Amino acid sequence: MKKIIHTLYIIAFAISCSGDQSLTTSDLIKAKDLNGLKTQKEQKLKILNAMKAELNQINNAISDLDPSEKLALISIFEVKPENFDHHIEIQANIKTRQNVLLYPEYTGTLKKIYVEEGQEVKKGKLLAQIEDAGLKNQLEQLQIQTALSKTTYERTQRLWDQNIGAEMQLLQAKAAYESQLKTMAQLKKQLQRTQILAPFSGVIDEIIANTGANLLPGQTPVLRIVNLKKMYTEASVPERYLSQIKKGTTAIVKIPMLSREYPTTVRQIGNFINPNNRSFRVETPLPNPDEMIKPNLTCKLKINDYSNPEALMIPLRIIKENAVGKKYIFKLNPAGKDQVYRTEQTFIQLGKNSIDKVEVIVGIQSGDLLVDEGATIVENNQRVKNIQ
Repeated sequence: MKKIIHTLYIIAFAISCSGDQSLTTSDLIKAKDLNGLKTQKEQKLKILNAMKAELNQINNAISDLDPSEKLALISIFEVKPENFDHHIEIQANIKTRQNVLLYPEYTGTLKKIYVEEGQEVKKGKLLAQIEDAGLKNQLEQLQIQTALSKTTYERTQRLWDQNIGAEMQLLQAKAAYESQLKTMAQLKKQLQRTQILAPFSGVIDEIIANTGANLLPGQTPVLRIVNLKKMYTEASVPERYLSQIKKGTTAIVKIPMLSREYPTTVRQIGNFINPNNRSFRVETPLPNPDEMIKPNLTCKLKINDYSNPEALMIPLRIIKENAVGKKYIFKLNPAGKDQVYRTEQTFIQLGKNSIDKVEVIVGIQSGDLLVDEGATIVENNQRVKNIQ
């Protein structure tokens, strides 16, 4: 204690003897002597820094010799490599390409609907029938005439093979038969247009038209069929991520309304940058085994844009920042027994972060011990104690 008082006395005496004693600080301020004030400030700062260094030596010596020293209590975070996957999160929409309104291809009256709403149907199933306006009768008559033309042609051909009859008769019989075949094929196509068939397997979501309604091709919707098994998500991703996202990149679809997440991969990347929002299209398949997911649901698409299986991750809460914006943490170096350490201020360079951790690129290595709890109250070169 006497040594401390003696040291402080010497420093105080040095301060009192420093500078120009003919002019006091008050005199310099009154005289507005800027250079004199700056000189006096530099001298006193040097003496003050020397005093601080001396006090630090004294405190360290006391800390080493005093068994009853009260140390700041901290907890330790040990740096260990871990797998780190970083994701970008984009708003997306859920869609299906098998969500279709079926329109008639033939003008006429809706004769009958063979399905009900909510019914599952297979591809090609007859869903509805339109009045054919006598097309079926015309086809039956034409089939009879075509059969006769076929018989006439075949007999004429046999006679011609026996050198009986004129060549013109053979050609006329052949032309009549082939013409009726083409006419019959056209009528069959027209009759097929009076039927509305399921374009794919799915569920009848809605029946819009009523039996007896007059239908116009491409204008009067009849029913809607939906297949919920082949869903996908579509998102517009900012162009700055173009080099980081590839076909096959892993992703996660998060649906807040259902409180569900589904793993997936990028299936398609657009080749066009939208000039309005500087983004490109990304598509991912979406499994829907229980058909709970519906088209046009909003979701969040989390795309993996960075992975490091040996990342050095530390909690965000232990990172501090100095006056110029540089980030630092406190490493711990052994300073005695009983879990006593000395802090070491270490500046770090950060990479990408997760919710509560961030990757450190430069500044630490595996096995380093860092101050965890208590990081906000400790200082550089301070003795601390770990509370296990």
